[in-house]
Amino acid sequence: MIDFTDQVVVVTGAGRGLGRVYALEFARRGASVVVNDVGGSMGGTGVDASVAAAVVDEITAAGGTAVASHDSVDTPEGGAAIVATAVDAFGRLDAVVSNAGIFTAIPFDELTPDDWRRMLRVHLDGAFYLAQPAYRVMKSQGYGRFVFIASSAGLFGQHLEAHYAAAKAGIVGLTNVIALEGAEHGILANTVLPFGLSRMVTETLPDPSVLEQNGFFQAIQPELVAPIVVYLASRDCQLSHHNFSACAGRFARVFVGLGEGWLGERDSAPTADDVAAHLSEITSTTPYSVPGSIYEEVFAVTERLGVGG
Repeated sequence: MIDFTDQVVVVTGAGRGLGRVYALEFARRGASVVVNDVGGSMGGTGVDASVAAAVVDEITAAGGTAVASHDSVDTPEGGAAIVATAVDAFGRLDAVVSNAGIFTAIPFDELTPDDWRRMLRVHLDGAFYLAQPAYRVMKSQGYGRFVFIASSAGLFGQHLEAHYAAAKAGIVGLTNVIALEGAEHGILANTVLPFGLSRMVTETLPDPSVLEQNGFFQAIQPELVAPIVVYLASRDCQLSHHNFSACAGRFARVFVGLGEGWLGERDSAPTADDVAAHLSEITSTTPYSVPGSIYEEVFAVTERLGVGG
């Protein structure tokens, strides 16, 4: 059994839905858990301290250890305060599950700058505000695990979610760099793209009866996402710089692949006409590679050209 005894885990957005399930599972496995949640609405308004407190009560009633945090991730001070809660209460920080978020559905041509910024502030800025102070603690320990909750909306697209998708795609980019820079310090970073029945589903469906009629919604219970989140946050995990989809009990790697493409002759000056002529090679997805960094892509091209990098 993967064990978290003597480890400290921060879970943001842990008062409801998927975050609550993660927090309960970490505690069941022996972790001391910081249950962070402002207790706001799905759209990001309001506060309710009882939301996080209720999850802490669940954990302690079952014999576990947890403290509540009501700070918001959407400011540098809030992110620092969440990390400080873990260190002050338990003396260290082993894993962070960056799960806090909001959700609204708005057509692209109706999005306002405020809609756009509010979404990025909570998801993308919030991930940074939380991760940086946590990274510093982990670096000093020589150990840490980050699990950032991204979304298939960001990598593959979703109607009415330009702001949400952009924020979630940004989290993937943030995770990639934390994984690269953290490697020498024993810090691993991965993302999970979850499908789970939560307020994001129940509060955005125009007809709630669909929940009972649609088998897919019945199949995406939030408990089915927790296994991969828990694994990636554990000492057993040695993977980093990866993305994983979790949907209805199916777990799969999600990756950005790079096709071999078409390479013009060295010292030539390819034109748009050349692109058109070689489009089938340029758009082909086979063969492909998954570069571990931007450098690997550059080195591969310079090798094909026969020039030094």
